[in-house]
Parts: sequence; C-alpha cells; structure tokens
Amino acid sequence: MPRGIDHLVLTAHDLEAQANFYRRLGFTVGAQNRHSWGTLNHIVQFPGTFLELITTEPGFVAPTADAPVANFAGFIANDLAHREGLAMLVLESKNAKADLDAFKAAHIAKPDLFFFERKGKRPDGSDVHVAFTLAFAHMADAPNAGCFVCQQHYPENFWNPAFQKHANGVTGVAAITFETSDINVARRFFADFSGATANEARIDTGRGAIELHHGTAQRFTGVRFACPDLDPVRRALIEGHITFADDGDRLSIPPEHAFGTSLAFEVSA
Repeated sequence: MPRGIDHLVLTAHDLEAQANFYRRLGFTVGAQNRHSWGTLNHIVQFPGTFLELITTEPGFVAPTADAPVANFAGFIANDLAHREGLAMLVLESKNAKADLDAFKAAHIAKPDLFFFERKGKRPDGSDVHVAFTLAFAHMADAPNAGCFVCQQHYPENFWNPAFQKHANGVTGVAAITFETSDINVARRFFADFSGATANEARIDTGRGAIELHHGTAQRFTGVRFACPDLDPVRRALIEGHITFADDGDRLSIPPEHAFGTSLAFEVSA
C-alpha cells in the first residue's frame, strides 16, 4: 500500500514572517513549537497531512554528522545556509522499522531510525504529548531533497479538526513538484520511497501526488493545494496583499513571493 504524504517541511530564515505569510494566505497556523535540538516550527494541518514551517533558533549548534538527528536538524541548517523553501517530503509510516528495511532493500536508506517526542498544544492552550519515529531515504543525485517517513505514536494527540479549518477553504495538498535532470532516476526513487506505482512523470501516493519536471534544480520546487472553491482563496490573497496570478482555474504565487516555494491553488476534482 502506498505511503501517503504525511507532511512537507518548508524552511525560512524568519519563521514568524513565514507563519504570518501563511495566515495571510488564509490558513490556520498553530502555535510555535520547539524541538530540543534547536529547531522551531509552526504547523498548518489538513486531514491526514500538514505543513511544517521551520527554522533554526538563535545559537543553533549543528549536530555531528553521525548523530541520528543530523538527518533532520543538520539537513534543515544546511538548507537554510543556501536557500529557503520546500526542503523535505515526509510520507506516512505505520512501521518505521519495516520501512527502513524496505529502503535498505532498495538501496536508498540512510542509516538509523530517529525517535523523538515533544509537547504540543491543543486549541485551548493545554499541553499534549506527541512522539514520532523517522526513517530516512536518500537520492544520490539530489542531496538537497530531504525524504523520510514518519510514524506517529500518539496520533490522537496530534491531529485536531479545529486546526484543519481554514478561511481559504483549502482541504489538503494536491501535489508537490520535483525538478530533476533525469526523470527515470527520480521516478524509480520516488516509487521505491512511496511504495506507489509510478506513471510516467507522476507518482500518486494516495494522499497527494509527486510530479516530476525537467530541470537542473534536483530539489522540490512547488506545492499545489486543493480546495472546493477558488473564491475564498482569491479573497484571502487580495486582502493579504499577496502577489498572485489568476488564470481562472488556478491561482499561483511565484517562489520569490512565497519563501522560496511556488504555490498554487486549484479546485479539487
């Protein structure tokens, strides 16, 4: 069974400016969270999927290369040293150990599982306990594209319908784009990573698609959001004074106006 999109990791130098930008887009943005190793985030939830807006805190010390957290925190710090944007694709996992074994069999695994836990916030401000195990995969030709699966151990404490209602009406992630110089290599990798059948330049995970575009970036470049009606999105963008293009069927925001990631909104099928 394919591993659906669990979340997208979007880096920014100024986390609060990024969070405010997503509020202006019409999204409900959660409270700031801190990881013990020194990254800070805000969460934007949809049913079964979320965006992780993230940065490193002042005084962040990069982990050593052999530390399990290096695949996450070290990657984030390195990405921010060069750019902002969609840095990592995270797929859902029912069993991170089994997924790591599958990645090893496909020769795409990074070593070591990584377990961590933290406190989260309910809408009323009360604390909840959340915990995760991550297993990482690696495409040799794309070191700037982070990929891992995430097993949630207390999903009932993480997912909250109150956080999944957005003024812009967006219901989830329709697709992400990956720019690659070799469609065939990328297709094989994402098929192994997701467990889904690749169809030409598109891999449907069952919860959002991975679309492959020819180019030289070798990284994730964009997100398309699904919504039942573009009017609430259009209204939010206008009220938020956000630069966008409107072709009638899709609203698009260029990466230079969206913290390094191309964003688009379209009516879901």
